[in-house]
Amino acid sequence: MVLHKLTLVALLLTAIATPSFAEAPKPLFRDPVFDGAADASLVYDPAGQQWVMFYTNRRATLAGAQGVEWVHGTRIGRAVSKDGGNSWTYDGTADIRYGSGENITYWAPNVEYIGGQWHMFLTIVPGVFKDWNASREIVHLISRDLKVWDFAGKVDLGSDRVIDAAVHRLPGGGWRLWYKDERDGSATHYADSKDLKTWTHGGVAVKTRGEGPQIIEWQGWYWLIMDAWDGLGVYRSKDLTNWEHQPDNLLKQPGSALTDRAKGGHPDVVVSGGRAFMFYFVQQGGEPEAANDPTWQRRSVIQVAELRFQDGWLTADREAPVDVRLLPP
Repeated sequence: MVLHKLTLVALLLTAIATPSFAEAPKPLFRDPVFDGAADASLVYDPAGQQWVMFYTNRRATLAGAQGVEWVHGTRIGRAVSKDGGNSWTYDGTADIRYGSGENITYWAPNVEYIGGQWHMFLTIVPGVFKDWNASREIVHLISRDLKVWDFAGKVDLGSDRVIDAAVHRLPGGGWRLWYKDERDGSATHYADSKDLKTWTHGGVAVKTRGEGPQIIEWQGWYWLIMDAWDGLGVYRSKDLTNWEHQPDNLLKQPGSALTDRAKGGHPDVVVSGGRAFMFYFVQQGGEPEAANDPTWQRRSVIQVAELRFQDGWLTADREAPVDVRLLPP
């Protein structure tokens, strides 16, 4: 009897000491307005004690859209999480004080906390277009509360077709910005700045075509992860300048779960507590609804997968359950 009681006590203590596993849903997040969430950027909001996800809110359900008008006229959506990123609630759109009305397009927010305030580097397309041929530029916005964003300046990169900014601190001081230059075959270029205002073009980081570069530091390497339109291309570096290409793309094979059955696209990656979580978007052309609705493929959702470090490179199993536990920085 005593042994039985001791066993029960041991099991109870083990249960208390072991954190519960809360599997993240699929999809992780779906925009309730236009059902076109893509290009996520995540930050922790200490004032609200919550994580905030900014995303391109593609107008996937826009009736009568011609060509790619539905990808234009987009706003930047917000979603919030009180449980460390495992579940998300829609929270409207960011109040961006640049341009006005519906005839402007916002794409691919990149949000960082630098020098006591929030910074957003945002792609701007000056209108709503039926094709992909319009000019694009990147602007710099600042905020105190992650809600209202004021214009701080244009990022002069010497090209009229630049999109998808990503910013990371340089080890020697200053900042580096990576972006896609469509005038150079969609190569990933970079520029450096000491003050986030004046940028000096540095050259080509990755010549291979792609978009949506993201930079993290993890497992003794810097990583550049980008949308290669065939899954996610991965590059590693020791100095943020010389990049070595990983042989295999991540999320190249569609998943088996509903809403995850297409190649992974334009991610953000958050390193927290020694783990790395990749928040990617998935277009919905592989879902049952697409068989009877030719516009269903416009829709997109946000999913999450955990990165693993194996033999010097990165892996991601989109089929594996994920318990997202983002910690406050």
